[in-house]
Amino acid sequence: MILLGSTGSIGVNALAIAKRFNLNVDVLVAGNNIELLNRQIEEHNPNIVVIADKNRIHEVKHPKVYGGEEAIVSVIEQSESSFVVNALVGFLGLRPTVAALQSGKKVALANKESLVAAGAFLDTSRIVPIDSEHFGLWYLLQEGKEVESMTITASGGAFRDWKIADIQKATLSDTQKHPNWSMGQKITIDSATMMNKLFELLEARWLFGKGSYDAIIETKSIIHALVNFKDGSTTAHIAHTDMKLPIAYALLGTVNEPILSKVDLLQVGSLEFRPIEKERYRIWEIKEELLANPKLGVVVNAANEVAIERFIAGKIAFTDIAKTVIESFKRYQDVKIESLDDVFEIDSEIR
Repeated sequence: MILLGSTGSIGVNALAIAKRFNLNVDVLVAGNNIELLNRQIEEHNPNIVVIADKNRIHEVKHPKVYGGEEAIVSVIEQSESSFVVNALVGFLGLRPTVAALQSGKKVALANKESLVAAGAFLDTSRIVPIDSEHFGLWYLLQEGKEVESMTITASGGAFRDWKIADIQKATLSDTQKHPNWSMGQKITIDSATMMNKLFELLEARWLFGKGSYDAIIETKSIIHALVNFKDGSTTAHIAHTDMKLPIAYALLGTVNEPILSKVDLLQVGSLEFRPIEKERYRIWEIKEELLANPKLGVVVNAANEVAIERFIAGKIAFTDIAKTVIESFKRYQDVKIESLDDVFEIDSEIR
């Protein structure tokens, strides 16, 4: 496989599955964690390595190392591997997804921004989702019954238990105190604003077609998805939060041996569900309109990435992230997006 984002948590888990099932790793693509990358090179012996910064190529212990975004796309197009795991963060993950699909490859996708910004123009029949929520929906939909609606769950992020009045004073450090686990900086901020869940609803729309989608908070993150069937029954996907399970299915097709330990419901004891309130998560104000006009995901994503950069730099308050995105969404809600070229052009204009 070609692994994009090898030093992140999803990349590390993908390599664990590759090692367990003796899968060949053709290409490793990584960001700035060169120390971990070098350990991965030694263990998995890839044919080619690509890093973000060309100026650090000399630090990488491999004979064939390239640098920069263009190199990622070029390596994907030239590789004989038929499978790409895209765990890159941000809009920069879109071009590699497009290159992989246009090269006839299958994509195990964890890069949310690919579908959020350009889902209308991607062949989703060759995309396998490895987010736990979308994997959960896919898993439940294998039953083949008529579906009424689909629900994914959210942890609630760093501020789910804060007084709403205090959230406007939240610092960057505060956003990183996720109640359930440790993730990268941007995705943890997105979890705190609930942007992450809005993106996942958009992804579900492109992956599973038109329908009724919603999200709720489940504080222990044991339930990842629920499917409500037309017969009045609801089925939940319950599993420990560990990306190895969806990655294993993506890479192997079928899995007939334990990947995770079972959830002990007696140990869990009880579950708590909460609504996603607009007062706490202002971005939820545009949920229905965005799902009705899913091509506008590119607008929301671009505004969000820039707003997060400004928040990290200390130029705006935490609550200004959602404000910036909503204002951009309203300003550009009549824009026409008819092609991939339009997606890249509008992304640039929004920024």
